[in-house]
Amino acid sequence: MRAVPALIVGGYLGSGKTTLVSHLLAHAHREGVKLAIVSNEFGDTGIDRALLDAGEEGFVELDGGCVCCRLSDTLSETLEAILTTAKPDRLVLETSGVALPGEVVVQFWRPPLRQLVTDEVVVVVVDAERAGGELDETFLEQVEAADLVLLNKCDLVDEAGLDAAEARLDALSGGQPLIRTTQCEVDPELLYPPDPEGLRQRRRDPDATPHAHTHEAFNTTELAFPDVTPADRILAEVAAMGAVRAKGFVRTPEGVRVLQGVGQRIQLSVPPNPVDPALVGRVVVIHRVAGAVAHHP
Repeated sequence: MRAVPALIVGGYLGSGKTTLVSHLLAHAHREGVKLAIVSNEFGDTGIDRALLDAGEEGFVELDGGCVCCRLSDTLSETLEAILTTAKPDRLVLETSGVALPGEVVVQFWRPPLRQLVTDEVVVVVVDAERAGGELDETFLEQVEAADLVLLNKCDLVDEAGLDAAEARLDALSGGQPLIRTTQCEVDPELLYPPDPEGLRQRRRDPDATPHAHTHEAFNTTELAFPDVTPADRILAEVAAMGAVRAKGFVRTPEGVRVLQGVGQRIQLSVPPNPVDPALVGRVVVIHRVAGAVAHHP
């Protein structure tokens, strides 16, 4: 079966995790994407928990083909069941408020999930009001494990408070990307890596950019590596872009490699499946526009 990308959503209760999942679900419905959501915190997504409890296979299908699953048994067994049975296009795992995302990520590195998931990204949602107060150990470990931090509820904090919270979180996360949001409104393109079809579309329309709904603006740039290029040069060039997300296929002296990047974490690996030659030599990079502010429709 086809492997899919996974998004792990962490953060304290009340930070906005479920709001983010609701946005992802609505976006998937509009775009015709089959999304699998695994969570124990369905309260505000409009999903009737009784339906989940009654489902014979442990999940319920929603309008638009998306599926939602209650977290039961071991995490690995739950994820394997929904991936092999529902066959979604993308997976979203919403952790509990006290869960450590780093411990969840390890599950994706082991069989059978290693064969079922192409890439996993940890997004931690942080309440902007809470970020300025006393932080406990669990909160610190969640932020440290993040590939991307969403500083949410920014409408409730003044600019000075937001700047202070951002500086604090930047130090804790090791400089991983941070996006300011209100009601967790963020373009899913900033969370998910482009799939092969997405790369083809960007190749046809290199000026295509995500529709930002945040306080910041982002551009999508395509880097070209038409020839065999040393791995260290490729990594350095992508890192210099200050990428929020990056993905593509390149030729290195060791062979064709898939490049995947989230913030400062950029890596090259052997592709799990044969790669369309037309895609090799191109890397899509989503990055901030310096000094720009996103337009709110």
